[in-house]
Amino acid sequence: MGINNQEKTKAPQWFIIKAMAVPIILGTLLLMVPLASRSGQWTDPLTALFMATSAMCVTGHTIVDPGIYFSLFGQLVLLGLFQLGGLGFMTLATVCLVLLGRRLSIQSELTLTASLGGEEANQLKRLLYRTIVFAFVAEGVGALVLMIRLIMGHGVTAGRAFYQGIFHAVSAFCNAGFSLFPDSLIAVRDDKLFILTMGALIIIGGLGFLVINEFSVFKFWRENRLTRGRLSLHTKIVVLATVVLIMAGWLVFALLEWDKTLAPLHVADKLNCALFQSITPRTAGFNVVDMAQTHAATRFVTMLLMFIGGSPGSAAGGIKTTTVMVLLFTMLAIIRGKRETIFKGRTISVRVVEEALSVFLLGIVVVGGLYGLLLVSEESALVAAQFTPEALLFETISAFGTVGLSTGILPGLTVMGKLLIILGMFIGRVGPLTMVLVVGLKDTRQLVRFPEEDVNIG
Repeated sequence: MGINNQEKTKAPQWFIIKAMAVPIILGTLLLMVPLASRSGQWTDPLTALFMATSAMCVTGHTIVDPGIYFSLFGQLVLLGLFQLGGLGFMTLATVCLVLLGRRLSIQSELTLTASLGGEEANQLKRLLYRTIVFAFVAEGVGALVLMIRLIMGHGVTAGRAFYQGIFHAVSAFCNAGFSLFPDSLIAVRDDKLFILTMGALIIIGGLGFLVINEFSVFKFWRENRLTRGRLSLHTKIVVLATVVLIMAGWLVFALLEWDKTLAPLHVADKLNCALFQSITPRTAGFNVVDMAQTHAATRFVTMLLMFIGGSPGSAAGGIKTTTVMVLLFTMLAIIRGKRETIFKGRTISVRVVEEALSVFLLGIVVVGGLYGLLLVSEESALVAAQFTPEALLFETISAFGTVGLSTGILPGLTVMGKLLIILGMFIGRVGPLTMVLVVGLKDTRQLVRFPEEDVNIG
């Protein structure tokens, strides 16, 4: 029994959980000290825990304004947490080991390969190097553009613009959603280049490092297929899902909010902001409009996008685009009477379909369970009409999807309500990946086969 328990604690999924939990605890302690707040006072443990979890889980949910409440030290702690959470604690730790010349264990290779979306462990080191280099280059270029725009377009001093540019670029690439502006990005929403840069960083950070790696070696200009290379089925599905979801969200948001939250803007800014609001639920959490003032239908579509999230091996959360696409392909195959799930001339294995179904059901169960508990913990506020059940559901999905978009009710939640949101953010960050590892790494052979019996469905 002791040996079995020891093996369980060494499993990759437990390594991931501990890798997320330890920085959260350390971040909580650092955010509590007087040096982390502008007032010079101690921060209560719940607020510090909430903000540290939100940063490490790259969510962006806040119960205090980061740019106003926290000092430079506190903001740097948040920056460090969502940079670590975005690139992955395991990735950074492994790069350090590689640089020190230490050999990776088989367990670490399996864990990291699964977290990055790769399949061959012997390609892991090269993929990790490219991942880190690309991430810092993307963040650096984004920070430079944002810094120039803040200086030239908004009159911010060079030093302040340098810091704000880095903070927002890292936050966007890591899909963290933290902003130093008091109203997220509403104050700069008429700056097209600023908003487009933030949107581009969010998309790149949400594609997944495996996809980025494939595009970096794929030679589009060559006609010969042998020398040009090929894009994997995973990359094709990710790109298709990303384009479809962004375009659909753009159209819906523009149509619903054109004469409402987007009404004060010029036509070009309306289109730009509608596009950004379609990108940000994937799972960045920045906003250029007040979500509480949007149409109910807009919030419903946003909840769907938040639940889906980004792609595997990325900084984004949610159940992932590939999960939804695999289940959609499987449903279409069943409707057509086919026994196999096929896309682009490739058969998707039963194991992958099982993983997708597991992640999807996990998402439904977690969101449903947390929402039900929030309805109980916030009953008095609901009775007093301080906020609506729909707003609670929005915050729940936003927490699970590690998005950070909010209707503004989080500071008014009870202690239990805030703890439930913290739990939702943590599960939303580690849950889908650990579920895949539980399903994908276990290959137990069933020795006893029971008789089959049909069950009526539908």
